[in-house]
Amino acid sequence: MIKIYGIKNCDTMKKAFKWMEAHDVDYEFHDYKKQGVDIEALKNAIKVHGWENVINKRGTTWRKLDEGIKNAMNADKAIEIAQDNPSIIKRPIITHNDKIILGFDQDAYQVKFIQ
Repeated sequence: MIKIYGIKNCDTMKKAFKWMEAHDVDYEFHDYKKQGVDIEALKNAIKVHGWENVINKRGTTWRKLDEGIKNAMNADKAIEIAQDNPSIIKRPIITHNDKIILGFDQDAYQVKFIQ
């Protein structure tokens, strides 16, 4: 089963949902705002992709963090910060067949979910 983690109203999430639906790809959605952060999924994403890729350093949530927190960031701190600030997590995180995919990339989706 494909599981998508993120925030429903995010523009990138909307693109992912639209792509999945257009290609008849079934998925389950985990909404951080309603269900909280899935710590195991987040830990696995960080383990595979590194906290630097899982944490969205281009967003306003990252920019609002204290400089001391940003400078001391590591995998454990990223998990801690993300629990209280799910908007800081790159979206979507998709789990499928023991693989973890970050972000929206229709070419990668085509390869992973259609072919």
